[in-house]
Amino acid sequence: MENKPVRESYLPYGRQTIEDDDIQAVVEVLKGDYLTTGPAVQKFEKEFAEYVGVKYAVTFSNGTAALHGACFAAGIGEGDEVITTPMTFAASANCVLYQGGTPVFADIDNSTYNIDPKNIEELITEKTKAIIPVHFTGQPVALDEIHAIAKEHNLIVIEDAAHALGATYKGSKIGSTSDMTMFSLHPVKHITSGEGGIITTNNKIYYEKLIQFRSHGITRDNDKLMDNHGPWYYEMQFLGYNYRLTDIQAALGSSQLKKIDRFVETRRKYVDMYNKAFQEVPEITIPFQADDCTSSWHLYIIRLHLEQLTATRKEIFEALLRENIGVNVHYIPVHLLPYYQQLGYEKGICPIAEELYEQIITIPLFPGMTEDDVNDVIASVTKVINHYRK
Repeated sequence: MENKPVRESYLPYGRQTIEDDDIQAVVEVLKGDYLTTGPAVQKFEKEFAEYVGVKYAVTFSNGTAALHGACFAAGIGEGDEVITTPMTFAASANCVLYQGGTPVFADIDNSTYNIDPKNIEELITEKTKAIIPVHFTGQPVALDEIHAIAKEHNLIVIEDAAHALGATYKGSKIGSTSDMTMFSLHPVKHITSGEGGIITTNNKIYYEKLIQFRSHGITRDNDKLMDNHGPWYYEMQFLGYNYRLTDIQAALGSSQLKKIDRFVETRRKYVDMYNKAFQEVPEITIPFQADDCTSSWHLYIIRLHLEQLTATRKEIFEALLRENIGVNVHYIPVHLLPYYQQLGYEKGICPIAEELYEQIITIPLFPGMTEDDVNDVIASVTKVINHYRK
């Protein structure tokens, strides 16, 4: 293979897009009276709820904290089982462990790479309390089937939509239909507040629990107080956490939210370029897109047909890095991580997810890329595949 890399500079797989008005929004908060949880947080929550199409949005310090809050609000505790997917970041299952519950891993659909509703049904026991489906890469899960299963078995559905802000399922925005939905505001996601997470819900009881949970379990709400010593009085009514977002972060989030549709549209444009280039490459399977959904394309994953190549996935990954293409792998199946192995989860319980993991590479996709960047990625992938083609 030619030694000169396609690119001279490194292109990361994901990166935040921060513009001058985002910076100005943060500066205005820094000059104001509130830096921690204040009016900017309330404003951002209202705007976010309106965008998704729900009554309530509750911000948290990060997406993991938001998932923890959702599990608390759902009443998950010791002895409860929660079914989720292994093809996700560890937080989707860790949040169940934080509450003393037990994550149960269902295998994935071989086309969408999302959790398989048929396998969910097979894993339900009298201990099952909730389902946490993950919209992997931004591709919506089969919500109708999952909601039907949840209704039949009286289960709570907490969507992990860390990848799916701006995605739609049968015409509805993700985040508007389940009991609770978590969105992430990490820098590589669709919009960012630096770090941050949000739960959306239409359930007032969940909303009030989430608000109190993120602030030590403390309330000043007169209607909730068991006693009242005066205007200064507050009560800690359960063990909560300090999971609040700051006004500094919320100002950035509000500014970014105005751009979400533009950001997603740019991602889709670049996906079209990738699809057009790679659908003619027999050694690669491009991502599936369901007709009744629109993905928000957090990630673009290529699946390698390694039997048609003379290299391992690791060798192809390293070859792309040498071309200055910032590749990644999403994800190591959660049940294969050492901590989960120590808990007794065994290799082989999710064979489709385990096989997929061995074959995938994430290539760069973010709105700050240019068309030249996209073409560099295409040229690099094509160069490497051509070199290792049998």
